[in-house]
Amino acid sequence: MRVLVTGATGYIGKRLIPLLIEQGHTVICAVRGKLRIEDRYNEEEKVNGVEVDFLMPETLKNIPNDIDAAYYLIHSMTNSVSKFQEMEEQCAKNFKNRIESTNCKQVIYLSGITNDTKLSKHLLSRKNVEHTLESSIYALTVFKAGIIVGSGSSSFEIIRDLVEKLPVMVTPKWLNTKTQPIAIRDVLSFLTNALGSKNVYNSSYDIFGPEILDYKEMLLQFAKIRKLKRYIVTIPIMTPKLSSYWLYFVTSTSYNLARTLVNSMGIEIIGNPSNVNNLLNVTPMTYKQAVDFAFVKIEQNSIVSSWKDSFVSSRARNRVRTKYINVPNYGCFKDVKERKVLDENRTFEKICAIGGENGWYYGNFLWKIRGYIDKLAGGIGLRRGRTNKDTVKTGDALDFWRVLLADEENKRLLLFAEMKLPGEAWLEFRVAKGRVFQRAVFRPRGLAGRLYWYLVLPFHGFIFNGMINKLAKA
Repeated sequence: MRVLVTGATGYIGKRLIPLLIEQGHTVICAVRGKLRIEDRYNEEEKVNGVEVDFLMPETLKNIPNDIDAAYYLIHSMTNSVSKFQEMEEQCAKNFKNRIESTNCKQVIYLSGITNDTKLSKHLLSRKNVEHTLESSIYALTVFKAGIIVGSGSSSFEIIRDLVEKLPVMVTPKWLNTKTQPIAIRDVLSFLTNALGSKNVYNSSYDIFGPEILDYKEMLLQFAKIRKLKRYIVTIPIMTPKLSSYWLYFVTSTSYNLARTLVNSMGIEIIGNPSNVNNLLNVTPMTYKQAVDFAFVKIEQNSIVSSWKDSFVSSRARNRVRTKYINVPNYGCFKDVKERKVLDENRTFEKICAIGGENGWYYGNFLWKIRGYIDKLAGGIGLRRGRTNKDTVKTGDALDFWRVLLADEENKRLLLFAEMKLPGEAWLEFRVAKGRVFQRAVFRPRGLAGRLYWYLVLPFHGFIFNGMINKLAKA
């Protein structure tokens, strides 16, 4: 089958595509820019990329007519856009209008469980998208999941942050809210097994694990699995806004995502039973099994995708585009350095391992201070880290940077800053002709941007000299 995958660079999409290829399908990835398609698919005959922005109907003509099925995996998890509900509805309408003119027979949509009488704006929006996607031309299959547990998922990483950082937690009352977590493996099994299955055409199913747990129980089970003793006290006086700030400062999430999660965590996510497990031959695993499997991936350094790598989770969502691959020159401040190297390959390996737990090789305490300042200013700080310890891919989050290009063949790594700045910043590394080149470029915005550059200039001299010296010694 020829299968269209929207949200191809998101948390679910990145994990779904290899499974579809393994099953023999040809996958068409709908992405905003072809550079965002993973390098490993460049030579893969069964993967094609098409550039599509679902808010721009004219770009949907790039979707081929000869597709048999499509996955709709587009979600917004940020409150930074005031009209996100209208935007999500418009995306769904544009998608539906285009798909109805193709040969597509089935659309599979992954949504959230929406059975509570009181729903958050995001869950209401997902419910509205489901109705928008209904069609008399193609069959719609909807799966509604609650908390997804897997390495790199937002809920998993937030729980991990809380458990591993805080021996004692004073928490808001929504920790007593009931939910039914489901393993990412089981979600993917439902998505792949449903493809082409007429048994689930024009049907909607809640998918969930076998246990009903509250968030407090999930935290304590997680701690037990990690062999950590943790104490949790819930208090009723913590407002949603305070709860959001609590998550924001303790975990690696952004404030907008923290606020979205807090608004949803006060709502019970309990699924309605159905025969979908038997129809698609899926037996969901327990929460403990899901956490155990997640840590197998983490310990093997083989996390396939992370919520942090999606541009949807970035505050620069509307700014970071492939045009930034070409670093500007006019009106920019620059810090350019180069050194001789003995081993080009080893140097580039070290460049690709920069950041996260590995640090920035020089002046790490200053990088941490800059991260704390960014966090206090409402930015993302350093705590996003890396998805994988030693490898990096185009589109990855890297502390408070975004990887715009990771070109192993030409030994070039280009980062774009996502911290709060009075301007735009790039950090580029290249290895060629026995030398390593390091270039920091800052395009200021107004007088504040120029003052900022001169204020941090002494620190740049210290940090950037030390960093390139360490790389040269690789």
